[in-house]
Amino acid sequence: MKKHLLAFAVAALAAGSALAQAGDTLAKVKSSGVITMGVRDSSGALSYTLGDGKYAGFHVELCQRIIGNVEKAVGRKVDVKYQSVTSQNRIPLVQNGTVDIECGSTTNNAARQKDVSFAVTTFVEEVRIAVKANSGITSIAQLKDRNVATTTGTTSVQLLRRHERANGVDFKEIFGKDHADSFLLLESGRADAFVMDGQILAGNIAASKSPADFRIVGEVLSVEPIAIMIRKDDPAFKKLADDTLRDMMKSGDIAKLYDKWFVQPIPPKNTRVGLPVSEATKAVWANPNDKPVEDYAKK
Repeated sequence: MKKHLLAFAVAALAAGSALAQAGDTLAKVKSSGVITMGVRDSSGALSYTLGDGKYAGFHVELCQRIIGNVEKAVGRKVDVKYQSVTSQNRIPLVQNGTVDIECGSTTNNAARQKDVSFAVTTFVEEVRIAVKANSGITSIAQLKDRNVATTTGTTSVQLLRRHERANGVDFKEIFGKDHADSFLLLESGRADAFVMDGQILAGNIAASKSPADFRIVGEVLSVEPIAIMIRKDDPAFKKLADDTLRDMMKSGDIAKLYDKWFVQPIPPKNTRVGLPVSEATKAVWANPNDKPVEDYAKK
């Protein structure tokens, strides 16, 4: 009986230690020598797959810079594991400790801040509509009785429905499991429009077989702060991430990195997203903050 009690006590201590480390990323990484980066397969130039388990993009490279400073903080070389996440599972995987730092295309909003934390905003997005160039669609009003694609677990269609110009516009939602799947719905003609972050639309169009066949049109549905996501209540890791990003913003390194991913040709096809940095993104680089999207709506 004593052996069973001892075994139970050891297991309980181990579980408690694991839970404690889950809330202290630096301690977890120092102990294990491993950090897990959450990445997206098709989030435009922010985060995308190159195949064979390799990932690239603006947020992927920013996270690599952060991890470089993690190595300095913990005093050891760190093995980086990549975990592909979706719009549906990204928050739970950060919460439960599977993913240590999520480097995709996640909007910082008040609801999500109850469950996770965000580093300072690195990209300000405009939610737009992509259509086929020959569709004749140029505005929200023309989506009436049309099929509109979006990605499961995102907020884009809700934003479309709430837009003042969508009043009386009835359309049918169809869902892709990820952004590439949603774009395929548009490309194949099963959807008449794809509503999503502008850079994701631009990235998927640039990577398509015939980029000239598509256009980004219509009103801006929302302006949203996109940020790197980490676990809640982990001040040491958040400070390290924020300090890394603030230093890059101050030095101009982040602007150079933006140009690399959004203006210059990018792998694997050497296509250009062609999205110069916006004034809204420049503004958050000049005054770093982790304000949620609701604060942007007040302006």
